[in-house]
Amino acid sequence: MAQLPSLLGLNREQLAAALAELGEQKSFRTSQLQEWIWKKRVTDFEQMTNLPPDLRRQLASRYSIMPLQVVEQHRSQSGSATCKFLSRLLRDDELIESVLIPAAVGKDGDRSNRVTLCVSSQVGCAFGCRFCASGLLGLKRSLTTAELIGQIFAAESLACHRVDNLVFMGMGEPLANIDNLLPALHLITDPSFLAIGARHITISTSGHVQGLARLKTCGIPVRLAVSLHGATDDVRSQIMPVNRRWPLSELLPALENWRRHSKHIITLEYILISGVNDDPQQSEHLVNIARRLHAKVNLIPYNKVERLPWERPEEDVCRRFCHELINHGIPCTFRYEKGHDIDAACGQLRRRRISSPAKSDKISE
Repeated sequence: MAQLPSLLGLNREQLAAALAELGEQKSFRTSQLQEWIWKKRVTDFEQMTNLPPDLRRQLASRYSIMPLQVVEQHRSQSGSATCKFLSRLLRDDELIESVLIPAAVGKDGDRSNRVTLCVSSQVGCAFGCRFCASGLLGLKRSLTTAELIGQIFAAESLACHRVDNLVFMGMGEPLANIDNLLPALHLITDPSFLAIGARHITISTSGHVQGLARLKTCGIPVRLAVSLHGATDDVRSQIMPVNRRWPLSELLPALENWRRHSKHIITLEYILISGVNDDPQQSEHLVNIARRLHAKVNLIPYNKVERLPWERPEEDVCRRFCHELINHGIPCTFRYEKGHDIDAACGQLRRRRISSPAKSDKISE
């Protein structure tokens, strides 16, 4: 049986229209339905006890709420408490990954309750970054608005805690799914829906210049992270085919334009790959780019992916690269990927599941 359309992708006006189609014209019914879903996180119409039984039955016959089901989860044993989960999309049984990242432990040993979710935007990826597992199986499709938001609902159920920060940095290129991303952002930031502030949302792009222009004009002041990974066209094109479509000569002016219209500092994501982009010449070019954009740099030693040839640099090489940036006045953070022991890099869990499918959808840990 085909999956019923999910209400998670509808704004207030669309919810009211859906109720009107069922003969329910009272505006307070929209408020009730909205509160059950978005404030109480109820995903079963039968639990919406202040709605008439007949209306609950009609809603259940026409609509669903959750568009996905968590089928596998892995929790890191490294101390980071990172949780990676695999979800089956009920529309067509495709698989996507999401990652829950609790706040880091502070100097006093306390852990804040803040929870970050890394959200996927597509099933697979068409951009084919040479170091990434997401694109190894190609692009299947973009996620719907409801499927984007469904990951947040699923994450909160797993964490038993509200998600405070969102990073659209999972499988796929978010700006290649801009038509579904923008409505999701409006629902996420709306105080009467998810009510997550725009400053707690980061959109990561591999350099989709056209999508960047649309995101800039949407009126939601999200943060921006750019997967640079190479500070010259020859190196970047070697590992990121998107650079042939939008080379640095087009990407950097687009980012300068973004910077003029945003109060947030751009983050340049830079995965260090041994013998590819970790040499002093690349650090020098990266310093120049970061200065031009008034950006900060996030250095990430490569997370090994099976079947890919790249290797993680030695720690002293990583430290030297980081110190070179800092010595030139570039704000720089240096971190290892959380969840390294659970293959938390994008696409690895999905790829393994497809290669060795489980016999049931019972959640495994």
